[in-house]
Amino acid sequence: MGAGNPRSAQYDHLSPDQLNQSKSGILGRQIWRVVPYGLRYKKRALTGIAANGMARFSDLLPFVFIGFAVDFYGGNETDGTFGGMRDFLDNTLFPLLTDNLTIGYGLLIFAGFASLAIFQGISEYCWQTLGYKVQHDLRLDATRSLIAMEASYYDSRQTGQLMSVLTADVNQLEDVISDSSTSIIRIVVTLGTAFLFLILMSWKLAVVLFAPLLLIIPLVYVFSTRVQRKYRQQRESTGDVTAVLENVISGISVVQAYNAQEWEVNRVERESSTYKDQSIAASKDRNQYLPGMYVIAGIAFGLLVSVGGYLTKSGEITTGQLVTFLLISTRMTMPMFIFGMLVNQLQKGEASARRVFSLVDLVPQIQDKADAVDLEGSIKSVEFKDVHFTYPNTTTKVLQGISFKVKSGDFLGVMGHTGAGKTTILKLLMRYYEPQQGQVLINGQDVQNLTLDSVRDKMGFVSQEPFLFFGTLRENVTYNRESTNEEVMAALEFAGAAEFVNDFEFGLDTKVGDRGTMLSGGQRARVSLARALLKKPSLLVLDEASSALDAETERRIQENLLASGDGRTTIAVAHRLSTIRNAEEIISMVDGSIVERGKHEQLLENNSVYASQWQIQTGER
Repeated sequence: MGAGNPRSAQYDHLSPDQLNQSKSGILGRQIWRVVPYGLRYKKRALTGIAANGMARFSDLLPFVFIGFAVDFYGGNETDGTFGGMRDFLDNTLFPLLTDNLTIGYGLLIFAGFASLAIFQGISEYCWQTLGYKVQHDLRLDATRSLIAMEASYYDSRQTGQLMSVLTADVNQLEDVISDSSTSIIRIVVTLGTAFLFLILMSWKLAVVLFAPLLLIIPLVYVFSTRVQRKYRQQRESTGDVTAVLENVISGISVVQAYNAQEWEVNRVERESSTYKDQSIAASKDRNQYLPGMYVIAGIAFGLLVSVGGYLTKSGEITTGQLVTFLLISTRMTMPMFIFGMLVNQLQKGEASARRVFSLVDLVPQIQDKADAVDLEGSIKSVEFKDVHFTYPNTTTKVLQGISFKVKSGDFLGVMGHTGAGKTTILKLLMRYYEPQQGQVLINGQDVQNLTLDSVRDKMGFVSQEPFLFFGTLRENVTYNRESTNEEVMAALEFAGAAEFVNDFEFGLDTKVGDRGTMLSGGQRARVSLARALLKKPSLLVLDEASSALDAETERRIQENLLASGDGRTTIAVAHRLSTIRNAEEIISMVDGSIVERGKHEQLLENNSVYASQWQIQTGER
C-alpha cells in the first residue's frame, strides 16, 4: 500500500470546521503557493509589471504638467527640481514642437493620457491572460490529483463539493492573479511615485498627507483578521449549496416520483440560507472597514487643503504646485480604497487556495511502488490467497479468508446474497482497494508489485451501474482508444447492441445524454459491455453486468462472448444465476466467506445456498 503524503494529510484530513477555526491572519500561507504558477510565465509577468508601472507613472505625470501650466498662466516662477523641469520644457522642448507654450502643455497632458491608455492596455492583457493560464494549470493539477485517488477517497465526499473547488475556487484564484496582482503594483507604484513627486514639491505637505494614512495599518489588520474565517466558511457553504443542487438534479426522477419537490426546495433553502448568513456577516465586517477609510481620507485631505493654503500664501509653494499636489493626492485615494478591496480579495483567495491546494496536494494511498514492474503479456491466471478486507472507517470484515484461482480461458462465477462481499472481490482485483491481509496474485505476482496501468490495461470492466459519458455512442464505446467504425460495430455486435444502434437515425453519432439517460438501462449495459470488449482484454470483469437485460438478450450475449472469448478469462458477479450457470467454477458466498464451490450441476446436488437461490429464481419453490 502506498504511503500517504504528510503535506496532503495536513489539509485533506481536516474537516471544514477545523479549516474554518484554524488561526487567522492578514494573509494565510496557501495564497502564496499561487506565485510559482505565475512564475512559469516570467516574460508575461515581467511585461505586466513594467507596463503597469509605466501606466501609473503616466497617470500622475499630467498633473505635474497641469501645475506647470497654472504657474505659467499666472506668471508664477517655480523653484527647485520642478522649476528646472519647467524651464527645460519652456525653453528647450516646446520651441522644437510648437511656437505656442499653451499648445505645448496641452500636448504633454494628452501624451500622458495616451501613454496611460497604451501601457494600461498592455498591463491588463498580460495579467488577465496570465490569470487564465494559472487558472488552467491549477484546475489541471487538481483534476490530475483527484483522478489518481483511490475509490475510498470518494466514499465520504460529495461530488458537488469537489466540483465547487474545481470551478468557483479556481476561478477565485484567477481573480487573485489578474486583479489583485495589478492592484498591488498600482498601490506600490502610485504611492511610491506620488510620494517622490510630493516630497520634491514640499516635504511639509507630504508629511501632512501621509501621516494620517498610517492609521490605515491597524484598521486593515483588524479587518483582515476578523473577516478571513468568515470567508473560509462562505467558501465551504458555496460547496454545500453546489453539492445539494447536484444531488437534486442528478436524482430528479426520484424527486418527482416521491413528490419530494418541496422537500428538496427546503433542503436547498437551508443550505442557501447558511451561505447567505455567512456572506452577510462577511459583508458587515467589510462595510465597517470602508467608513474608516473615508474618515482617514477626510482627515488627510482636510489638513492638506488647510496647510497647503497657508504655505501658498507664505510663498513656500506656488499655486501650480498646490494644484499639482491636490490632484496627485486625489489619485492617492484610489490606492487607499483599492487596498481595502485588495485585502478583501486576498482573504477570499486564501479561503479558495486552502480548498484548491488540498486537492492539488492529494497523494493516493494506492499507487505504484518504487520498484513496481509492468505486467508482461496477457493475464494468464488470477489468484486470491487467504484475503481479508474491511472497508475504511468500518469494523465489520467484508471478506474473510477468501481463496480461489482462475486460469487462462476460465469462467468464474461469484454469487451470494446482498452484502456477501461479491463486488468487493472485483474492487480488490481492480486495486480500487487493497486487502489488509492475504494476497491478490496475477500470473503468480502480487498485484502490489505490478504497475496499476499495466494491470488495468489488460482488463475489461463492466459495473452493475454502467456509466456513460455525455457525448455520442461512438465516443463512449471508443473511450480513450483509437478505433475504426468496423471495430466499434464488431464490439457492439458481440455485446448485443448493434441492432438498436443501427435503428438510431444518427447511428454511432447518436447523443446518449448525461450519464446515458437517452438510453434504456439495458442499452446502457450493452454499450458498456461493448466498451470493455473493444479493449480485447485478457480478463473480463463483470459486476452484475446483465442485471438490466432480458433473458433472451442475455442468452445471445453469452453465446457471443463464448464464441469470441478464446483464451479470455472471465470473472462475473451475479445475482441472476442464469448469468453464471455455464462457468467452469462457481463460488457461493455468505457474509464474506466462501461456503461452497463447484459447477452448476454439482452445486444443485449439494442442495445448499446456490441450490436454494436457483429454486427461488426458477420458480421451483
